[in-house]
Amino acid sequence: MSGGHWRMLAVSVYLPTTLALVGFGAVTPLIAITALDLGASLAESALIVALLGIGALVGALPAGIIADRLGERRALVVSLVVDAGCMAMAAFANNVWALGAAVFLLGVSEAVVTIARQSFVTEFVPYTHRARALSTLGGVFRIGSFVGPLVGAGVVTLGGLRAAYWLAIVTSLAAAVISAYLPDVEREAPPGTLPVRTGAVLRDHAGVFLTVGLGAAALTLVRTSRDALLPLWASSIGLDAAQTSLIFAASSFVDLTLFYLGGSLMDRLGRRAVAVPAMLIMGTCFGLLPLSATAIGLGAVAVGLGLGNGISAGVVMTLGSDASPAVGRTQFLAGWRLTTGVGGALGPVMISALAAVASLSVAALAVAAIGWVGGAWLWHWATPPRPDPSDPGI
Repeated sequence: MSGGHWRMLAVSVYLPTTLALVGFGAVTPLIAITALDLGASLAESALIVALLGIGALVGALPAGIIADRLGERRALVVSLVVDAGCMAMAAFANNVWALGAAVFLLGVSEAVVTIARQSFVTEFVPYTHRARALSTLGGVFRIGSFVGPLVGAGVVTLGGLRAAYWLAIVTSLAAAVISAYLPDVEREAPPGTLPVRTGAVLRDHAGVFLTVGLGAAALTLVRTSRDALLPLWASSIGLDAAQTSLIFAASSFVDLTLFYLGGSLMDRLGRRAVAVPAMLIMGTCFGLLPLSATAIGLGAVAVGLGLGNGISAGVVMTLGSDASPAVGRTQFLAGWRLTTGVGGALGPVMISALAAVASLSVAALAVAAIGWVGGAWLWHWATPPRPDPSDPGI
């Protein structure tokens, strides 16, 4: 891939993504606090936060239809403007219901942004560089999410709680303006091609969702379990908030430094060369979690999880892009996002249930088992795609 392609991605994809995620990352930790400020109970605040993920799952399939009808560039611009509108709605919310509606719609809008962006990169980048491009996109997600809360803390200190939402409005609108300069991807449908229906695409590729998709969902579950299990385990062994934050910071730092390496390995050695080791590393770390009784021990586990999570940045998107058809791609990616999103949502729920009926150790070992079995599953199913002459990405 030429330097011009990378420059186009840097300016028109990675830059607006970073901007949007800085604002998004600034707001996300404050949603529960905003709900409490509006008089919500702790349980209601947790529900408001959950509406973000629920909106993303509900919006996955409609997002594929929207991206297909509008095209990637227009879908990105429109959904980023909607993002800004949702942030404004949250900033002016004077009751919990209005805040909940804004958060839910924000999740739906983010689903459109994610699918349109992934579809564009899949079409624009040759297969030989696809994993690097998508892993860099995954790294950009991590950078924006890491920087966002830091910027948000400064903005809130200077301007109050609602100031973070105004920051997000500005970053989303700036991202929309830059995304408007994305080139349109030319598609030439074969003669006689009928309009693509989402249901037909999902039925035709059900086998992919139940094989590679199931493995990717397991990977997503293991990843999201880090954010749920580490704080709970830190609290159970008597660590305070400052120590827990430092452990997370160490894990996130390792995570942030490895995304391009993972993409490069995938492009050179195949997707399994990263997906399988990442699952085994994270599964082993969760298996060792019950043995960590000190800050140093937990820190070592957290760094190991950062290693597995970091090298696998973009692998879920890459597997989905590899399996996506040239015709009906956005609808397929919508189904892929729904499949992997369910896996991510199940992680915290499973941990909560097992911790309640058994113990945190049992929950950690269950996640470890999913990591090991998922690694073997992906080794079997994450095979290279068959070349499709009608697909410009192959």
